[in-house]
Amino acid sequence: MSTMTINGQSRPLPDDADALLVDVIREQLALTGTKLVCGRGECGACTVLIDRVSAYSCLTLTAACADRSITTVEGLANGDTLNRVQAAFIEHDALQCGFCTPGQIMAAVALLGENPNPSEADVRRGMSGNLCRCGTYPKIIRAVLAAAEPANG
Repeated sequence: MSTMTINGQSRPLPDDADALLVDVIREQLALTGTKLVCGRGECGACTVLIDRVSAYSCLTLTAACADRSITTVEGLANGDTLNRVQAAFIEHDALQCGFCTPGQIMAAVALLGENPNPSEADVRRGMSGNLCRCGTYPKIIRAVLAAAEPANG
């Protein structure tokens, strides 16, 4: 039986080869931080990390996740200790309605994994696949840059 690892736990792949990762995450595993909004890979609310690379889970078949490691927003914290990106989003008030926030955070984690010392332009470019209807982009950018600071120190 093929498996995938989600937030550090091995899970069997669904029998349905057409099952979307977002549906499995939300409906079968009850990890509701990952949001389904557009269903077309346009908004980024469903962003997860697959082998530490950001991916839209609404476009990803679980069949493509065999033997891969998936991280959702629930998998970032270490117990009660938030990931530095999660903490920076709170500290910099980088959310309003909060619906896009999990996807924004996951994209930021991937960005900082690839570029631990981004410029503002790097952050803008790296986060461009994640939309915020509330328009909190300036705060999101500040939060991502602040989360990068520990890597600089």
